[in-house]
Amino acid sequence: MSIKKRENYNEKEETDKQLETSIADDEMVYGRNPVLETLKSERDVNKLFVQDGLTDNKITKVLNEAKKRKVQLSFVPKTKLDHLSDGGNHQGLLLAASPVNYASLDDLFEKAKAKNEEPFFILLDGIEDPHNLGSILRTADASGVHGVIIPKRRAVGLTSTVAKASAGAIEHVLVARVTNMAQTIDELKDRGLWIFGTDMKGKDYRYWEVSSPIGLVIGSEGKGISRLVKEKVDETLSIPMVGDVQSLNAGVASSLLMYEVFRKRNVL
Repeated sequence: MSIKKRENYNEKEETDKQLETSIADDEMVYGRNPVLETLKSERDVNKLFVQDGLTDNKITKVLNEAKKRKVQLSFVPKTKLDHLSDGGNHQGLLLAASPVNYASLDDLFEKAKAKNEEPFFILLDGIEDPHNLGSILRTADASGVHGVIIPKRRAVGLTSTVAKASAGAIEHVLVARVTNMAQTIDELKDRGLWIFGTDMKGKDYRYWEVSSPIGLVIGSEGKGISRLVKEKVDETLSIPMVGDVQSLNAGVASSLLMYEVFRKRNVL
């Protein structure tokens, strides 16, 4: 698709006020991979904004996908994208899309059943850094996790920053948002899951048995797993470290453990 033919997709110029009104209820997805993955997903999209003058292969892929879905297209100056993304690293692309729909616990179980696999869920207890959440979603998608569970309060939700950090994985990983994490763990146990948490004094994760249905709790960046949640887990796991810095952030720790499950469940 040639950018020179943009007038075919931009039927009228909008004032700033009209623009803000038309996308007021939408979520701003920005960045090349997040925008492309959102266009490929089933999420409703309203309008695609493209920075004037950009002409590379990734832009062409995005424009072709937008054409398939008959998405309204608008070419705008970089300053407009800076404003709409609130100064984010938009890479010349921004998509006004419907908010991400959260999944239910039943949806997570159904995904595992559809793949004929024992459920493997990640439970995030108070993750507040959107970049950490985005990173966790990206690894969850890559390692075959069936779903991620987050609390409604005192934790980051599925924001545009999370979408950007996930490099589009947010469109493929089921995320359930629950009111009470401790009560949710009780429900998961009733449905057959063994719940594991991370703790410096826990069992070496290399001895972890992962063949059964499992849920893995990852604590917040600073405080770790909360007391009430920690009391609910069946067993805690530790990651041995031999360096001077005896800690890993939530994104790195969860990645190691997710791939431990992948490795043991997919023996070569």
